Amino acid sequence: MVGACHAQPQSPRASDFPAAHRPVASIVSARWSDEDTRDTAGEATEVMNRAGVKAGMTVADIGAGEGYYTIRLAARVGGKGRVLAQDIVPKVRDALAERVTRERLDTVSVKLGQPDDPQLPEASFDRVFLVHMYHEIASPYAFLWHLRPAVNARGRVIVVDADRPTNQHGTPPKLLDCEFAAVGYARVDMQVMPSAGGYLAAYEPRGVRPEAKAIKACPTG
Repeated sequence: MVGACHAQPQSPRASDFPAAHRPVASIVSARWSDEDTRDTAGEATEVMNRAGVKAGMTVADIGAGEGYYTIRLAARVGGKGRVLAQDIVPKVRDALAERVTRERLDTVSVKLGQPDDPQLPEASFDRVFLVHMYHEIASPYAFLWHLRPAVNARGRVIVVDADRPTNQHGTPPKLLDCEFAAVGYARVDMQVMPSAGGYLAAYEPRGVRPEAKAIKACPTG
């Protein structure tokens, strides 16, 4: 007797997700500000402290750019931790890979992602950082949907952004909450962070990941 064939579920197409009802900021630079200025303000240290980053953790730096957070996350998680740095611009990814090699950061891997899919391994990350880049995500619902499986059972997604319209390189917290909630995340922390140019928000996946076509886009008003 021949066993029945079971069709594998297909991944949703980009067109299955709703479009964002908001402007999308252009990617103008791989650098938000120079590293000395950010360190003088204590930005990375404060963000990592508030996000609860500890030695031995596995973390992802999405939209890593020149690697400001990548380098500092590697130092924080130490030799038993791991950092995955990702960017969607090939030349930026390549420059960061060269920096990682030059600085001999053996616990850091660098990869190229897609605008609507960070392409991270499942159940792998204690923290996923989206720093000063969420407003540049053109398809936020698809991006967050694909990101969900990568966060482990105790993991969180950490967003650092400014409280201003998306076309002014920020994301209003109310809109951020709505877009994350639409894909099945719950906000578990929100802190004002002047040293990082705005605020820090933390989210955890909750419940069942919704079907792509069931996701409703958030209003901008």
